[in-house]
Amino acid sequence: MGPGNKSRDDTLIWSWRRTSFFRPVTALAALFLLTSPAHAQDNRIVSVGGSTTEIVYALGAEAELVGVDATSLYPTAADALPDVGYVRQLSAEGLLSLKPTLILAGAEAGPETALTQAESAGVRIVKLEEGYTPEEVAEHIETVGEALGREEKAAGIAETFRGDIETVLAEVAKVKSQPRVLFMLQAGRGPMLVSGKHTAADAMIALAGGVNAVSEFNGYKPFSPEAATLAAPDVILMTTDTLAALGGADKVLSQSALAPTPAAQNGRLVSMDALYLAGFGPRLAHAIHDLAAKLHPEHEFAPLPPRPWTEAE
Repeated sequence: MGPGNKSRDDTLIWSWRRTSFFRPVTALAALFLLTSPAHAQDNRIVSVGGSTTEIVYALGAEAELVGVDATSLYPTAADALPDVGYVRQLSAEGLLSLKPTLILAGAEAGPETALTQAESAGVRIVKLEEGYTPEEVAEHIETVGEALGREEKAAGIAETFRGDIETVLAEVAKVKSQPRVLFMLQAGRGPMLVSGKHTAADAMIALAGGVNAVSEFNGYKPFSPEAATLAAPDVILMTTDTLAALGGADKVLSQSALAPTPAAQNGRLVSMDALYLAGFGPRLAHAIHDLAAKLHPEHEFAPLPPRPWTEAE
């Protein structure tokens, strides 16, 4: 399956659908076993999940990648790799066509039947657990490092990552304000959504010293003008793609539902790249830093040191 169009909003709300083609698993298994080297020594990795792919690159194992999913958008070099499709709508055929020896599957990877079929065909599957905490990200780095036989490199990255997290959270703890933040997202041509609790956006708002303005529900729900007005956000937060689709900050803040809010009255709209904002990968500490600086402009945040995994092309 060749490279496909990729939507950065898919990092946050997994609703996009891609066409997949299914064949009986017995035929797929036979095809895989007949065309794969019997004693392959080198990893042939398919990485499914944007943050998982970031970890592979951070570990310097990108030469072993033979495919990625549609949410693997950083580094941009990943765009040159074959695209196995949308993270939640994988097909066993698409995965096995690349003759992988290892599939690194982020928590959102699915459906489970596709991964099970690939595993039945002899492919090793390493599945990461879902988590929106810095420590879980560090554990993901170590898990991928172990899967790739790069434990020492992973341990070093995880140690540096934990240090950066400690530094930025100590700085966030010094801020004196706790702005109410409303996260808004438009996935493709779907409805406008807002983030409740237990989402990546919710976790990022808290890590950056803000308060989610919507706490009445979990996950994402369609935007309600009345509820948005009642939420009285101090800041509107959205992805750069959503902001562009809506025509820019002036158009967003002039909407009748948002115009009366403190955010609109004070012109406070923050946008960030979706994968950077909510990917929960190796760049998390730097993303927290950048979001916190936008949410607390009155506080001067010292920059974090650049890391190879934050400076990749």
